[in-house]
Amino acid sequence: MAKNFRKVQWRMLLITMFCYLFFYTGRHNFGWAAQGMAADLDISYTMIGWISFSMLIGYGLGQFINGNLADRFSPRTMIPLGAILSVATNFAISYAQSALAISVLWAMNGYFQSMAWAPGSRLITNWWGGAERGKAFGFYTMAAGSSSAVTYLLSIYLLQQDMEWRMLFRIPVTFLLVASIVFYFVARNKPSDVGFPDPDGDSGHQGKNGHDWKARYGAVWANRNFLIACLAIGFQSMARYGLLLWVPVHYLGSNWKANPQYLWVTFLMPVGMAFGALTFGIISDTIFKHNRVASIRFGMGMSAGLALLMYMVPVEDILVGGVLMFLAGFFVYGPQANFWPLSPELLGKRNTGTGIGVMNMTAYLFAGLGEPFLGRVIDWSGSTSSIFAVVAVICLMSAISISFVYKYKPS
Repeated sequence: MAKNFRKVQWRMLLITMFCYLFFYTGRHNFGWAAQGMAADLDISYTMIGWISFSMLIGYGLGQFINGNLADRFSPRTMIPLGAILSVATNFAISYAQSALAISVLWAMNGYFQSMAWAPGSRLITNWWGGAERGKAFGFYTMAAGSSSAVTYLLSIYLLQQDMEWRMLFRIPVTFLLVASIVFYFVARNKPSDVGFPDPDGDSGHQGKNGHDWKARYGAVWANRNFLIACLAIGFQSMARYGLLLWVPVHYLGSNWKANPQYLWVTFLMPVGMAFGALTFGIISDTIFKHNRVASIRFGMGMSAGLALLMYMVPVEDILVGGVLMFLAGFFVYGPQANFWPLSPELLGKRNTGTGIGVMNMTAYLFAGLGEPFLGRVIDWSGSTSSIFAVVAVICLMSAISISFVYKYKPS
């Protein structure tokens, strides 16, 4: 039975990773469409930042709501539903003719996209006990980082085929539609659904007569350490999305077709993110002995230094730029794999979905506020490289914030 459980356990992790591998095709496509959208609709980069803000706020609000729902309802149902609605919204955006229409639809898309991460985290927590949870979340977060790489790859290919920005909202999301359907038929919410005992002696979902939603939120807001961790991931996410949105704009420049190799430099960043997520998930369990705080502080400190180097390196230096892109992605995103296990470790397993929802809401609130700010910095300075100096400061603030999580005993 133990051998059979191990096989099914890995199958549940891998199918959740497979589905999330394509989720970012429905939201990280925006950075690649930004330049064409701005030119076609005659809008400023500050407005592009506000449109991105609308999605991130919609996502953050959705995390606050859907994280709690993930502790009550089926992740197997919530994730495909969110995917299908996100695909529909992306298609609607591809036909929009104004910045206002795109902002409203993009905000809706953010909410629909939020129906995946916390439910997926809940499913993984149900299947993986505390001893291997860091590794499991490392793999899961790697899938998210890889999703950025998949989206970048598809977007670069479509741009090199001279397709207009609207196609970036139609073609990539078809992969998400297929993946979500496969997920629904393969995934199961918890081991007891298929006859295995649940890890850590918990049945996963509390149901109507279990821990109610008010108590779950109360446990989150009363935990000082967890709230500080939310602040730290807020800065981390602001830095991450600052790079994801504006790095393509930085390398596209005024005439990227004259130097198409610049696009492939940007691809190294999400590749670094994928490797960083997996690596940090493992080293937090091994080198840092389950100490997520120390691991996060190390990663964000390294990110600050790398962002400063990126500010100083000219866009024409492809070799050095490519190395820095990979390393920046590795260190700015890798620590996120260490944030998610803090939810069950600080709040208890029954509050996992609610905690991750609140944490992700904070992350995307900060990221959303950062986008128009960085867009304004570019408009004010006249240089896209200025974002790297700002990102360096933001990374440092994340490293400092997480250091105030004290008296923390990792599981």
